Amino acid sequence: MPIPTAPARRWPRIAAMTVATLAITSLAGPAFSRDPSSLVTPPEACAALNVDVDRLACYDRAFQRRPDDPLRADAEALQARQAMDQAAERERANLSRRERARLAANDLFKSDDGRTSLETSIANAGKGALLDSRWELARDSKLGIFNLRAYKPVYLLPAVWSSRPNELPSSSNPAVPAQPLPLDSVETKFQISFKTKAVENLFGDNGDIWMGYTQTSHWQVYNSEESRPFRESNYEPEVMLVFRNNYSLGGWRGRMLGLGINHQSNGRADPLSRSWNRIVMNIGLDRENWALTLRPWWRLSDGSEDENPGIEDYVGRGDATLVHVRNGHEFALMARHSLRGGDASHGAVQFDWGFPLTRTLRGHVQVFDGYGESLIDYNHRSTQIGLGISLLEWF
Repeated sequence: MPIPTAPARRWPRIAAMTVATLAITSLAGPAFSRDPSSLVTPPEACAALNVDVDRLACYDRAFQRRPDDPLRADAEALQARQAMDQAAERERANLSRRERARLAANDLFKSDDGRTSLETSIANAGKGALLDSRWELARDSKLGIFNLRAYKPVYLLPAVWSSRPNELPSSSNPAVPAQPLPLDSVETKFQISFKTKAVENLFGDNGDIWMGYTQTSHWQVYNSEESRPFRESNYEPEVMLVFRNNYSLGGWRGRMLGLGINHQSNGRADPLSRSWNRIVMNIGLDRENWALTLRPWWRLSDGSEDENPGIEDYVGRGDATLVHVRNGHEFALMARHSLRGGDASHGAVQFDWGFPLTRTLRGHVQVFDGYGESLIDYNHRSTQIGLGISLLEWF
C-alpha cells in the first residue's frame, strides 16, 4: 500500500520549526541554562555509583572541582622537554655511539621507577584536554583497565525523516539481487557505543589497547502494516592501539595517534547482507573547546564473495569530525569522501547538535546528507533529519 505523500511533505517544515524552537529556548531560556550551580549533583548520590570512574566524576561535579588546565600542562611539558634536551646534550656529548643507542632504548621502554618530575610533566602534556578526557592520554589521567568508558554518542531519535527511503536496496555485485522493502519515510534511530581499555602502558608509560563497540539501529516503529520491523542494524566492534603525542600544528595540539582493526556488518542473510573490514588510523588534535579527529582507512579485501564491492567509493576512504563544546552545547560536523573523482566521487556530511534539557538528559538534533547512512544504504543517497534525546555526546 503506498505511503501518503502529504504528511511527508509537511514533516520537514515541522522538523525545521521544532529545531528553531529548541535552538531559541536552549540558548536563551533559563530552563536550559548550563550554569554549573543549577546542575550540581548532591554528594550523597555519588556514593551509590559502583564504577570508580563515574563515582569520581560525580564527586568532581558535586564539589565543583576546577578541571585541569591543558594549556598549563602543555606549557609545563614544553619547559620540561627543553630542560631535558639541554641536559641530554651535555650528558651525551662525550658518549660513544653504542652508549647513545643503549640510552635511547632505555628511554623508550623505561618504567615509572626513577621517573623525574621533568619526565612526569612531559607525560602529562594535555592533561584535561577534550581528547584526554575520553582517551586517558596523559600519564595521570590513566584509570586502569577494563573500565567501561564512553566512545561515540549514545542517543535515541524517535523521529527520523528520510527524503528517499531505500525501498530497493541493491549491491554492485551482480550475484546479489535487489530486495524490495516497503518502508515508511519516518522511523526511529538509536545508537549505543562504549569502549574499554584492555592493556595500559604497553611501551613505558605510553601505548594503550582499547576495545570498542558501536551499534546503530533503524526501527520502522510507525510501519504497522509491516509489523514494525527493524529495517537495519549495524554492528561495529574494533580494537585500537592508541599513543599519546604532543606537537603543535597551526594552533592545534596533536594529542593522539591510533591504529586499529574495524569490522562492520548488519548481520543479515543474503541478499541483504552487508559487511566490510578496515584498518583505521586515528589522528586526534584539539584546542581549547575544539577537537578534530582525522581517520583515513584501508579496506581489507573480501575477494569474490564481496557483498558490497566498491563501498569505499560511496562511504569513503576516510572521514573528519570536528567537535565544538560551548556553554553545555556540543556541535559536531562529520564529513567523509571517496577521495576519487568522476563517477567515483561520493561522500556524506552529518551535523549533530546536543543541548542540555536537565541535569542528566540532553536534546539531540541530527542532519545527514549523502551516501551510506547505514550499510544497507551504502550506494544510496538520502537526506535525513532526526530529533530526540542523548545520554552521552562526544565529550
